[in-house]
Amino acid sequence: MQMFSKNKHTNRSYLKLRITYLIAVVITILLGLASRKFSHLLLPFLAENTGDVLWAMMVYYGFRFLLVRKSLYTSLLLSFLFSFGIEFSQLYQEDWINQIRGTLLGALILGKGYLTVDLIRYTTGIVMATILDKVILIQK
Repeated sequence: MQMFSKNKHTNRSYLKLRITYLIAVVITILLGLASRKFSHLLLPFLAENTGDVLWAMMVYYGFRFLLVRKSLYTSLLLSFLFSFGIEFSQLYQEDWINQIRGTLLGALILGKGYLTVDLIRYTTGIVMATILDKVILIQK
């Protein structure tokens, strides 16, 4: 009976963490969309870089949501692999994938063209999200 009680508590903890990461994903998406819509109100440096930084943060929080029982470092590694993989995939330019990239959702997910600077932006976003996660969200 004691084992069941502990397991029930653990499952609730994971559920709370999962909800927290879902909220982080939603907030990050909203901030990213706002950074695009109101870019004219931001300093040029922020307007140019914020969207990609926030996209990478959203990717990290998405992996934390999906893999809440795995370590922070698993999500960190997968976030880099996914983000860099998406960026390098932009070197592939065929009609079928460019048609997908031509849609709003396709452009938001897959991007449009390879930029080396995006790798720096993604690294910044993933590192920032990991630090926020470690310091604020999981406090371990």
